[in-house]
Amino acid sequence: MILPKEAQPLLFALASAFTAPTFQRFTTLMAAAILTTGRRTVANLLRTLGTLAPGQRTSYQRLLSQAQWSGLHLACLLSRFLLQHLLPQGVVRLVGDDTVDGHKGKKVHGKARHRDPVRSTHTYTVWRYGHKWVVLAVLVSFPFAPRPWALPVLVDLYYAQEDNRKRRRPHRTPAQLMCRLLRLMLWKFPQRTFLFIGDSTYGTHEVARFVGRHRERLRLISKLHPDANLFEPPPPYTGKGRPRVKGLPLPKPRQAAKDGRRQRLTVGWYGGGRRRVQSVTGTGCWYKAGRGLVPLRWVFVQDQSGTPRDEYFFTTDPSLAPQAIISHYTARWNIETTFQELRAHLGLETTRGWCAKTVRRAAPCLLGLYTVVTLLYQSLPPAQRLGAVRWPGKAGVTFSDALAAVRRWLWTQWVCPQAGSRVAIEKIPEPLREIIFSALAPAA
Repeated sequence: MILPKEAQPLLFALASAFTAPTFQRFTTLMAAAILTTGRRTVANLLRTLGTLAPGQRTSYQRLLSQAQWSGLHLACLLSRFLLQHLLPQGVVRLVGDDTVDGHKGKKVHGKARHRDPVRSTHTYTVWRYGHKWVVLAVLVSFPFAPRPWALPVLVDLYYAQEDNRKRRRPHRTPAQLMCRLLRLMLWKFPQRTFLFIGDSTYGTHEVARFVGRHRERLRLISKLHPDANLFEPPPPYTGKGRPRVKGLPLPKPRQAAKDGRRQRLTVGWYGGGRRRVQSVTGTGCWYKAGRGLVPLRWVFVQDQSGTPRDEYFFTTDPSLAPQAIISHYTARWNIETTFQELRAHLGLETTRGWCAKTVRRAAPCLLGLYTVVTLLYQSLPPAQRLGAVRWPGKAGVTFSDALAAVRRWLWTQWVCPQAGSRVAIEKIPEPLREIIFSALAPAA
């Protein structure tokens, strides 16, 4: 295969997860998944490349259903490459969330009925049959984008409680699956410090307690229930009776926010903008019967310049300033943008595999492809970052612009040389060549 020089460091970093024949087919399907503009089924990917995909068609289908390679190993290699090249030092911001991938079929592995958070409202719930994926992403700021991008690195499949009961395996909630992914990051990167940001699903006492056990290298920011039970630390043991597990009760965050003195702040907000807010903060120990205490700092936030809303955040790092807590949590919304762009541009929900290996590989590979496209775009010289859509008021590069540039680069540096048509392409007049590449590599 003729690998463009800009892609070689990334591809060689992933190569150790495969044998040589499997790696060749994996790389071919990855390039086809980037170039394809329709559904990301294996048949449609092979149709895009045509004769540039060597070997039997069934060998590409067996890549997902039967080939011996580890998706977990591949994800760890991608995480290592991302951290080494984009975040070589400092605290790594991690964001976590879950998304529902609609998948039809009677025999689809792991399929269940899940609440769709995108289509549901506070008064109406939409249920979808498919898979729920728990996703851990790295939040990265780029000089060419006005907001951070959430790049998925680790993914796990949530099984419904009924499915686990039938298969006689322990049931794990999304919060417990996220703790498992965080534990993997701590194990694989023992020299790094992480800040995990999650919504209320991952703001449970269980997750906070897990983070507290790794407080030297892991911190948590999430939403807090306004009536959480807060207490002072237990007093020193006097030597008589049983040691106390908690101190005197503290006012609940709702009551403390009502009576406390409010501070005016200007903070980063959802979508990358800034808002004027009023806040009240306090510290305490979150208690749950039989589970112990978790020291935290809570922050009440009231938006003053946008949609009126009252929110309560907390962190397991009491030394963190309220302004930083608010800005970090609102940056979590970028993972929702990632999910939307995955559906719009990379064909999430269009795979049709049904066996266990295919299900556990296809969608996670598409989630990882979002990170791969971003890394490839970052490695391109500025002169090759072409194909972006411009309009008045647009401040930076979006993922669709990055995808269009990577597609154009693959057509010119990978497809045309292998097809033996580079000279013919260069002879086409420049205006016509631009029209052809704009059609082959659309930005939306």
